[in-house]
Amino acid sequence: MCTYVTEKIELDGAGKGGSGWFTLSEGAVYVDHPYHACHEHTVNIDFTNPADGPSARVAVELTEESALALIEAIQKALAAAPAGLASGRRHVTSS
Repeated sequence: MCTYVTEKIELDGAGKGGSGWFTLSEGAVYVDHPYHACHEHTVNIDFTNPADGPSARVAVELTEESALALIEAIQKALAAAPAGLASGRRHVTSS
């Protein structure tokens, strides 16, 4: 069953699509029928930059188990790195 609920977030990063690298500005996560994955429903994640048009999109279709494993892997990777290392805030170093 499709929930028709889409969670949208602002992003700050980059993605590589068919036309090469582009700046990511938005993300969307929803459960729906996939376009390519061989499952009835998947967790779909779109990474986009609407200002750059429809080609500025990376789409991912994951099973529930894969989506939860991805969340756990991201949390572990961040926990293993020094706090703030991958932050978008500029780090000021003293000389």
